[in-house]
Amino acid sequence: MTTPSRVLVLNSGSSSVKYQLLDMADRTRLAVGLVERIGEEGSRLVHEPLTGPGAGGGKRERPGAIGDHAAALRAVAAELAADGLGLDSPELAAVGHRVVHGGTRFTQPTVIDDEVLAEIRNLIPLAPLHNPANVTGIEVARSLRADIPQVAVFDTAFHSTMPEHVARYAIDAATAEKYAIRRYGFHGTSHAYVSRATAALLGRPVEDVNVIVLHLGNGASASAVRGGVCEETSMGLTPLEGLIMGTRSGDLDAAVVFHLARVGGFSVDEIDSLLNKKSGLLGLCGDNDMREVLRRAGEGDESARLAFVAYVHRLKKYIGAYSAVLGRVDAVAFTAGVGENAHQVREAAVDGLEELGLALDPQANAVRSSRPRLVSPDDARVAVAVVPTDEELEIATQTYALVTR
Repeated sequence: MTTPSRVLVLNSGSSSVKYQLLDMADRTRLAVGLVERIGEEGSRLVHEPLTGPGAGGGKRERPGAIGDHAAALRAVAAELAADGLGLDSPELAAVGHRVVHGGTRFTQPTVIDDEVLAEIRNLIPLAPLHNPANVTGIEVARSLRADIPQVAVFDTAFHSTMPEHVARYAIDAATAEKYAIRRYGFHGTSHAYVSRATAALLGRPVEDVNVIVLHLGNGASASAVRGGVCEETSMGLTPLEGLIMGTRSGDLDAAVVFHLARVGGFSVDEIDSLLNKKSGLLGLCGDNDMREVLRRAGEGDESARLAFVAYVHRLKKYIGAYSAVLGRVDAVAFTAGVGENAHQVREAAVDGLEELGLALDPQANAVRSSRPRLVSPDDARVAVAVVPTDEELEIATQTYALVTR
């Protein structure tokens, strides 16, 4: 009898579901897709089979309204079934769910039962934009396949190894304990995957490699990883702290909040919206897409130039700080949409850091590729790497390892 080896990875957002079906016997993708604008006008499902009768035909779009997450996952199941990859297949070993916040309890991938699901619900105040959608995805998937393991893989888990003196904020300890205020970090599946992939790129055991990972997408975070273990990361209680992002401010004097409330008459919700949705690159220049920022800066737009320089300055600060934290840095790895594709960001972030052992090979840095690669000179003391992230593969890997353990 063949051991089931397929894992369906679900990433449920507030109005979207990203999914991939993988066969972990050979780590291949069987199908990928996205449901977007759930419950809104113009909702749609875009599905691409990579094996089976539909393979080779490219992406296909399912017409018709998709009213809620239950309808979305039923539609996903129907598309997979049309390719002979249905959720009723005996080859399906598990469903792996991305869950943004695991608090202090969930520091490893966890098989979901009623108690675990209740605890994920209890964490909603720490991730009000993300955990509710994660819970909905879990509930629907459990109803569709109650007989196989459903596994939660937490964004925060990789960062749970941060020492207590790093994770704690310097506020009243009793208040922090009562309201679970501490630094949790996010993008953990990406940082875990990229730190290991960087060690492999260097041809060294992960235990021997210290790497600074820069996950630069619309959301952005940095981490200092010593021998495969996270020692510090830039995001904190929420994904707002740290680097300048597409629409998030990153590091900010907390008194800005008081000032806006007392002087500006802003409500808490208005401040939340300002800092999370109207700040970052968008706040500085009106665009949150780095491609547009670069284009405008190249045409002499001063606000775009300022946004780019501020973005890079914050990156440099974290590279310098995490070099001090680690003591010895073997590599700096750029990943995610901006990190993988914007060679200008990599060039500017490394420029002037020669004393830290960082340098770029301009020709290598300018090359676009979907493969992991080094963009530093062969004799550089610290390697600079571009490593495409693969969070879905990381979730599937952790899920499969748990259910076959």
